[in-house]
Amino acid sequence: MRVTIAEVARRARVSKTTVSRVLNNKGDVDASTAIRVREVIAATGYTPSAGAVGLARGRTQTVGMLVPGLTWPWMGDVLQGVADVLEARGYGLLLNTMNRGADSLTQFARHVSANAFDGLLLVEPPDTLSYITSLHMGGLPVVMIDDRGHHPGFPSVATSNRDGAADAAAHLLGSGRRSIAMVTGPAEFGCTRDRSAGLHARLAGAGVRLDPRLVVEGDFTRGGGQTAVDDLIATKLAFDAVFAHNDLMAVGVLDGLSAAGRAVPADVAVVGFDDISIAAHTRPALTTVRQPSREMGEAAASMLLDNLNGADLPTVPHVVPTSLVIRESAPA
Repeated sequence: MRVTIAEVARRARVSKTTVSRVLNNKGDVDASTAIRVREVIAATGYTPSAGAVGLARGRTQTVGMLVPGLTWPWMGDVLQGVADVLEARGYGLLLNTMNRGADSLTQFARHVSANAFDGLLLVEPPDTLSYITSLHMGGLPVVMIDDRGHHPGFPSVATSNRDGAADAAAHLLGSGRRSIAMVTGPAEFGCTRDRSAGLHARLAGAGVRLDPRLVVEGDFTRGGGQTAVDDLIATKLAFDAVFAHNDLMAVGVLDGLSAAGRAVPADVAVVGFDDISIAAHTRPALTTVRQPSREMGEAAASMLLDNLNGADLPTVPHVVPTSLVIRESAPA
């Protein structure tokens, strides 16, 4: 049976907090007491958990993170940014997904009840907002990633979805494209609304109308992009460019255009959004709006750790800007 901090405390005739203070080399423990505690630790082979080591500080030195899942193409970069900051500052990461729905949320709630982490980083999964809000109102520090300011009660790190889409539109207009189609993400996503608004606004500013028949709702998958091309061609309307709301759909658009005999970029220019790794390796290589996913993870983790060390959380979203990456599918 694994020896617990409670067993060490009982044998040393001290409190669990005192054991934790000894483990943390606190100077306010009497020397003879500290020696006795260390003798018990050595005799029992006790290995402290992160929670035990953090007891004296009132912290676990662990940050929780809740995400919908790990299959989103940019999630790995967000996690890498988070991990880089946490490791550099001596914190661990407790990662939870919502892959199993209600069961996953129940497991996450157990970690909350056990005070397993000091603060939470959140890429909001569906149907969790009311619960997370109650945790935040109860005092748990929470920082949202990719929130875009849609939940103003939470500190957040966002990217400039609207500006990124506007930059894509400006690039297409600048290369002489005028009949622009758009493959959106699902309507319920905030990034879908922001990217659509950015494209609409920049086209309208140039006096170019976006025909609603050339707007197709996709599902952020490669197959969805290819299906969207079939839908666009079925309208029998001419189009000379496609802006897809993410790179996976843009790759599907390239597939669909190739199957339909449309040359890219000679007949149709294609622009995606995210700049995931595949974007540089498609044929032709994909012009896209780079979403600074790793930097967003770094910024969110830094914001949360600064708050845990006494800094106030910002009242407005921290925005990490996008940038346009020009490749062969939509050259200048």
